[in-house]
Amino acid sequence: MSARISKITRSPDETIAIGMELGVQANPGDVLLLVGGLGAGKTCLTQGILWGLGIEEYARSPTFVLVAEYQGRLNLYHMDLYRLESVEEVIDLALDEYLLGDGVSVVEWADKAQAVFPSDHLLIEIEYLDELTRRFTLTASHQRYDSTIRAVESRALQV
Repeated sequence: MSARISKITRSPDETIAIGMELGVQANPGDVLLLVGGLGAGKTCLTQGILWGLGIEEYARSPTFVLVAEYQGRLNLYHMDLYRLESVEEVIDLALDEYLLGDGVSVVEWADKAQAVFPSDHLLIEIEYLDELTRRFTLTASHQRYDSTIRAVESRALQV
């Protein structure tokens, strides 16, 4: 059975801390699927992942470019499907080069086309509870992510 945890954050710094732990634990080929509404914290979480990978840049939402690439310990491919209307549009992007490569793929609005992503992924659902509070539910589709989930559970909010 796959691992699953939920974490509550009460500030952007705590959200970034979860992301940083995800970046520290990341392995080549990891696919992180982010699901959550506008303002839920997807890009804030991605910022932490960037820093956890040793990338000093700031994450910018790739809504208009669709994929932003960053170089660090592992390359990070930050994808945003917000503007896309259909699964067919996602398929037309031919994201396999990123998703099946040696970098880390982070996909915002992944619920728009979840069926096109590799079955081996970490699903991160973000629920907006109030202005500062979010619930992050991490679900591993494969045991390769179990140690990542355990690390987030035990260390992420110790900021």
